[in-house]
Amino acid sequence: MTPIEIGIVSVIAIVVLIYMGVYIPIALGVVSFMSIWLMRDNFDLALNLLKIAVSDSVMEYTFATVPLFTFMGLIVSKAGLGADIYDVMSSGFRRVKGGIGMATVGANAVFAAVTGSSIASASVFSKISVPQMLDHDYNPRFAVGVVAGSSVLGMIIPPSAMLIIYSFVAEQSVGEMFLAGVVPGLMLAAAYVAAIWAMGRLTPGFIKGRDASDFRPLPWGEILSKTVPTVALIVIVLGGIYTGWMTPVEAGAVGSLVGLLIAFARRRMTLSVFWEALLETGHITAAILFLITAASIYSRMLGLAGLPNELGNLLAASQAGFFTIMVVYVILMLFLGTLLDTASIILIVVPLFLPLIEPMGLSLVWFGIITVVGAEIGLLTPPLGISCFVIKATLDDDRISLADVFLGALPFAVVMLAVLILLIRFPVLSLGILN
Repeated sequence: MTPIEIGIVSVIAIVVLIYMGVYIPIALGVVSFMSIWLMRDNFDLALNLLKIAVSDSVMEYTFATVPLFTFMGLIVSKAGLGADIYDVMSSGFRRVKGGIGMATVGANAVFAAVTGSSIASASVFSKISVPQMLDHDYNPRFAVGVVAGSSVLGMIIPPSAMLIIYSFVAEQSVGEMFLAGVVPGLMLAAAYVAAIWAMGRLTPGFIKGRDASDFRPLPWGEILSKTVPTVALIVIVLGGIYTGWMTPVEAGAVGSLVGLLIAFARRRMTLSVFWEALLETGHITAAILFLITAASIYSRMLGLAGLPNELGNLLAASQAGFFTIMVVYVILMLFLGTLLDTASIILIVVPLFLPLIEPMGLSLVWFGIITVVGAEIGLLTPPLGISCFVIKATLDDDRISLADVFLGALPFAVVMLAVLILLIRFPVLSLGILN
């Protein structure tokens, strides 16, 4: 077999293995290692490339953003900031049709800015928001759908684990990726609120429900006490990065410290909670490190096989322009999103398309935002919509089936696709904040 044929078979084998349930880094690492060995018939070369991939990942300074932002997100989640923001948003939207759904979107957007995890958002707001909507006679499908849809904001609004993973794969600045994710994340949140408003008037049967005027209006003092800690944390972390006062690593360290102080001030931090957060941070960090290491050896395998160059030649021969490449890219991500999780899509697809995007003079930061938003649609689509599974498992309510969660999330997946098209058409929406 030629190197190109081995490369093609390797990519297919990786997708099949992941779909069969093999741990993503294992599938990436083992198949890539074996492919390099077969292509060069040199076991030592494959082993040396594996060593280089491991050392590059471990020694990368910016990798320190992973444990720091992960720890910060876990701490503020345990400090109850998500529930506080939801209370404030619910009070503000209480008289609007679909107001609790809008409050959920707003709270998720703010919560995403201090956790960076869609799974955490889905878990927290399944317990807080869904029971409130059901109590106010909302359609159960809408209730779980709005939580599933808005939970993906955690992977777009910084600090986002997916943006960090992309920055390592594409060798881009973590700080620039964070800043580029701000406007698209806010756009998506605003689009969700607009969609809920439209559904309340055009398809009231999907939402149902009554207004939440029985919600207790919060006095200004309580609003400030519930919002100031979260807003202060966001301003310190993202403001520090944007102004250049802090690097992303330093911002993560400061954010973790501020999160700890907030948790202590609220008396939510005990020794057992602190130890639990440390252990979970270690588990998540190790998993991401393993992913990045596997992605590094996978990229080297693709380079040796010449697969990206072959793909570029194929598209050049067909005279494919920017529009065609982006259509192919988006369709590929949407298809893989029905089978794989976001991290898998980024690790498999990005190394293939980067050599095509760079010669066109397109920003790799913009391309990263497109990649993450496109891949995140997969969190809402069957059969592997992870956010939908998390919501179903968290609720543990026999009245709501997994099919209800997927059907409820479908309108929000459509909204995401519309926002993705806008981001592709107008790159300034992602890059404007960097200028």
